[in-house]
Amino acid sequence: MAADLTAAEHRAQDTEFVATCQWATWHTRLPLHWPTPSGTPPSPKLAYRSQYVYLGCADLDDPANWDHLSEFDLLVRFIDFDGLRPVLAGRLGWTSARGYMPFDPVSIFLLLGWQITHRWTRAQTLRNLADPRYADYAQRFGFQPSVFPTEGGLRYYLAALGQHSDGDTLIVDEEQQTQVTLQRLNELIAQSVTLIREAGLLSEDAWQHALICPDGMIHLAASRMDCTSVTDTCYQPTSPEQPRPCPARDKEREGCRCDTLACATLCRHAPPRDPAARCVYYAGSNQPGANPNRSTGTPAPPPRGKLFYGYRSLPLQLADATRRFDLILFDDVCPANAYEPYSIAAHLLQLSTAYPTLHVDAVAGDANFGYDLILHIVHDHLRARRVIDLRAHETDRDKAQWLTRGYDDRGRPVCPFGYAFTANGFETGRLRHKWVCGQACLHGAEPLVRQAEVTYPPPECAWQNPDHPLGEIRNIAERFADGSLRLVRHLPVGTPTWKDLYHRARNAVEARNAAFENWGLKRLPVFGSPRGKALLFQADVWLNLTTLARLVREATTAARVT
Repeated sequence: MAADLTAAEHRAQDTEFVATCQWATWHTRLPLHWPTPSGTPPSPKLAYRSQYVYLGCADLDDPANWDHLSEFDLLVRFIDFDGLRPVLAGRLGWTSARGYMPFDPVSIFLLLGWQITHRWTRAQTLRNLADPRYADYAQRFGFQPSVFPTEGGLRYYLAALGQHSDGDTLIVDEEQQTQVTLQRLNELIAQSVTLIREAGLLSEDAWQHALICPDGMIHLAASRMDCTSVTDTCYQPTSPEQPRPCPARDKEREGCRCDTLACATLCRHAPPRDPAARCVYYAGSNQPGANPNRSTGTPAPPPRGKLFYGYRSLPLQLADATRRFDLILFDDVCPANAYEPYSIAAHLLQLSTAYPTLHVDAVAGDANFGYDLILHIVHDHLRARRVIDLRAHETDRDKAQWLTRGYDDRGRPVCPFGYAFTANGFETGRLRHKWVCGQACLHGAEPLVRQAEVTYPPPECAWQNPDHPLGEIRNIAERFADGSLRLVRHLPVGTPTWKDLYHRARNAVEARNAAFENWGLKRLPVFGSPRGKALLFQADVWLNLTTLARLVREATTAARVT
């Protein structure tokens, strides 16, 4: 197939994909049942103000209906969501039948999916739900006529889901004893992946030789930022005897003295509805005005990058190179200034538990994940190839150090006389790369580093003997001989194979970022970390599910054309 085909055109020419996933053959599998994990206790609630019931997909037999149905419309016909009820009940923290009578959590889940995928506000979604034109949606969601949730009810659902999302902690760095709190909402994402696998849309090669792609995305908080230095202390009580510390003033900024009534409970510059959000400088520029961030001393040069105040989602994705689409496997939502590798490390360590049959072949990501912690986990725990962009260091500029440490700024071994080695194969079982000098000095090669005191070709080289036709051989596994692993990779950086894997990973993560921005999630429409977290995790689930619907539609359209 031509290399310049779009992903959709590529799939349309995949006869196996079209034959397997087109409506004529695929509908026999319906409905897809939400995969409730074994041992999940039933919902303790005995009655609800709504009641979701799967209503079938008979209208899809008419080809004319496909033209006006959205991917969301297809999903509520493809999937019986009944099995999601006990899962959501557990995540909402319900433990008793007593108390108020809630709406069916499946009804609310579908309603929020409707909102997310149509980029509606909460108020607009509820107006549409009550509109007679959308009565068929209300029926499919399980709502009774004129018995609908309020905005407060939706806020409560998101808050409860987010507040009960924290699970156990996982040590990701034994040496530093660094712990990461695991997110129970990842269970919903894992269940969506299971459903898609059971539906037969994911290629087997993608699961048996998985390409895993970590990334991060900034989400602006609903609250507007005032002070760039807000920390936990800004939310602590203050008094004349024990005044609240000001991190901005510690940085020689004007900050706040917190000596007015407006600062009695929290600093007046700290957003009260997003206490967990933080500032981070990211690519771009920032134009500070007259505010608490103004310098009180010598004006400092403006920081590099653009200021963002909010949160960061940290998804881990699976790229299907055969069918050219991707799925989200895990996510985490942290303050915008969080250290990304910790959450990604937790994701990688959980892969074998959440997806026990998944075999990881490679992990590909940008330089933000090129830290020892991630590189070690990929090699030692996953036994996978590291296709992570190189993280530069100031020592890389000093070519004299290349000779001392034995490798250049791209991780290629270098001999003491300055000649670069050549890659000569990869041992999958031992996860090590074979490099040879190939007696480059005898074949007219130019050294990477030429030394004034050395005669070229160097007669003192011990590897010029005909008994060693490959010259010196170095097998490099996890680390170089000096103990460093920052520049060690299982594929030579920049080779066609490297570029193919790396670019496929970048395409996967950029596709998610684009989808979330299209859904209006670049700035969160809800206040507070719990609600933001619950909304983003559900968006992850819906992105996986809409991928399923999109692929079935593509296969069905391709079958009609042929």
